[in-house]
Amino acid sequence: MRARQRARLADQRGATAVEFAFLVPILLTLLLGIVEFGHAFQVQGTLSAAAREGARAMALRNDPAQARTAVREAAASLDPAITDAHIAIAPASCPVAVSDTDVRLTITYPMPFLTDFFGDGLELTGTGVMRCNG
Repeated sequence: MRARQRARLADQRGATAVEFAFLVPILLTLLLGIVEFGHAFQVQGTLSAAAREGARAMALRNDPAQARTAVREAAASLDPAITDAHIAIAPASCPVAVSDTDVRLTITYPMPFLTDFFGDGLELTGTGVMRCNG
């Protein structure tokens, strides 16, 4: 009788190991997805804040170079860094006499994934809009 119970326990341990082996890839995929989503969410927040700072600098100073510098400083934590090619400003300058014109600064950022499990990466966009001349 006792040998029979031991055999059943050994069979159950083997079944548990097989079930665990089936679940590990699913759980790891889920974990990697959560990590990648969290990273993309953080980068998107950084891009939105940087675009807002750049639009503010452009609206107040009317200098695209200073607006691009403000964007790069606000998003200094991003790797790879934001370049001038990622930043679009429209219109190129704020009209001096008209104060009801809005300036729009858009950052298009190719965010690489932390792992290559889900592909190469995503293209994220951050936009800031502000009225010219404050």
